[in-house]
Amino acid sequence: MPRDRGAAKEIRVLVAHNSNIQTQLLADALSRDSQFAVFPASSSAAVHDVVNHRALNVAVISSVLDGEPLQGLNVVRQLSTSKPAIRTVLLLDSSKREIILEAFRAGVRGVFSPQESLETLCRCVRQVHEGQIWADRQQMSYAVEEMAGTAGGRGIDPKALDSLSKREREVVQRLAEGLSNREIAERMGLSQHTIKNYLFRIFDKLGVASRMELLFLAMAHPLANQGSGGPHAAAGNPEAAHTTLSQYQAAAEKGTPEAQLALARFYCQGEGAPKDPQAAYMWYLISENAIHQMRDSITHAKRKVAELLSTDEIMEAQQRAAERLKKPVQTSSHAGATKAWSAAKS
Repeated sequence: MPRDRGAAKEIRVLVAHNSNIQTQLLADALSRDSQFAVFPASSSAAVHDVVNHRALNVAVISSVLDGEPLQGLNVVRQLSTSKPAIRTVLLLDSSKREIILEAFRAGVRGVFSPQESLETLCRCVRQVHEGQIWADRQQMSYAVEEMAGTAGGRGIDPKALDSLSKREREVVQRLAEGLSNREIAERMGLSQHTIKNYLFRIFDKLGVASRMELLFLAMAHPLANQGSGGPHAAAGNPEAAHTTLSQYQAAAEKGTPEAQLALARFYCQGEGAPKDPQAAYMWYLISENAIHQMRDSITHAKRKVAELLSTDEIMEAQQRAAERLKKPVQTSSHAGATKAWSAAKS
């Protein structure tokens, strides 16, 4: 059992491996660090038992659990949904690209290779607890490439861009600057209701369902600088590209996660800015931290709402959410209208 240190900055760590011996070895090694309170678990069932009875900070979980090669990933996915405040580290059984990407998709904050020392594992746990990502250069390059490809991979019909009016393009430009609906309305001398209607039409014309998607499309196709010169007027125009980069930079500095992600992609792919993987990595980390803070706020608000519900009502809500998440995303303009309207309200 972990020692009761009573330290204000104690880090409470769950350790789960495929066998009792391996789990205990890891737990003993981490316990040598006076800052850690360690809770061992050597099966999926034991992991869930510990997380339901202990206030944990970090979970170090082997990809191999219950004798199954990827059972650890399944456990991580479940924790990401049920206990999002717990930051997870996956102990790798393989360093294949697909495994690394699947780990990040599952919500891990760190991936740890078996070749690393136990002393390094202590540093990994501490950094993950502090909100950082733990991965080597190769592993991080997999994640950055995947994020950039996913963000910019959607195709878009240039004719759809032609269909945007001058006012709609101006709304997109203000959105790229990180302005809220209220700020856009004030800047353009319009009502917030009118701005919502503009966003609804823009989403519908471009076939997107959120501000995030619109932002990445605007980045890939310079909507914000089209003006009267047509949808591709900024292409090959260094001055226009610099203006776009400055807009994203300003919005990113204001703390807008979408702009921070966009800026990271600029530097990652060299679009409108010198290719700079280090700057891209930095902005991905900053945006990830902002998104994590948003997730913490959502978790806190969700708990407050849960206090107003009975157990049966909570279970019913969880079931409804699970059913909704299973539904395929509809991408047609007409089918996405309702979702676009909801997104326009934000």
